[in-house]
Amino acid sequence: MTEGENLFSPFLLYFSSMEGFTFHKEERLCSQKIIGGLFTSGESFLAYPLKVVFLKTELSETYPVQAAFTVSKRNFKRAVKRNILKRRMREAYRLNKPAFYGELATKNLHVAVMFVYIGKDIAEYPAIEKGMISAFKKLLGKL
Repeated sequence: MTEGENLFSPFLLYFSSMEGFTFHKEERLCSQKIIGGLFTSGESFLAYPLKVVFLKTELSETYPVQAAFTVSKRNFKRAVKRNILKRRMREAYRLNKPAFYGELATKNLHVAVMFVYIGKDIAEYPAIEKGMISAFKKLLGKL
C-alpha cells in the first residue's frame, strides 16, 4: 500500500458493510401467534404491488423488524410463480433494509411486518423494489 492510498477506500468500506445486507433467521416472522395478531389487530396500507400489514411489538430481539412475505394462491396457482415473487420481495427487502433499520433504531421501535403481494400478474424486480421503498417510507410515517 502506498502512502497516498486511504485505508478506508470505498471498495473496502463496501465489503466491510456487507453484513447489513443479510436476512437472518431471527429477522423472519415465524410465530403463528404474532402472525395471527397481525391480521386481527394490525394496521395495513398499500404500496402497490404490495400490501403491508404491521404491528408494533415489544419483542426483545436483536433486530428491530421481523418480516414475512406471502403471495396469494388464488391469483397465482403455480408454486413456481409464487416463489419467484416471494424471492423478488425478499431481495428488495434485504437490499433496502439498512436505512429502514437505522430509522427504527433511532425511534427505538420493534415491528412485525407482513408483505402481501396483491398484483394480478408477475411484476419485474424494479417494480417490486419501488413498492418496497415506498412501503418503508409509509411505514416510518405511520410509526
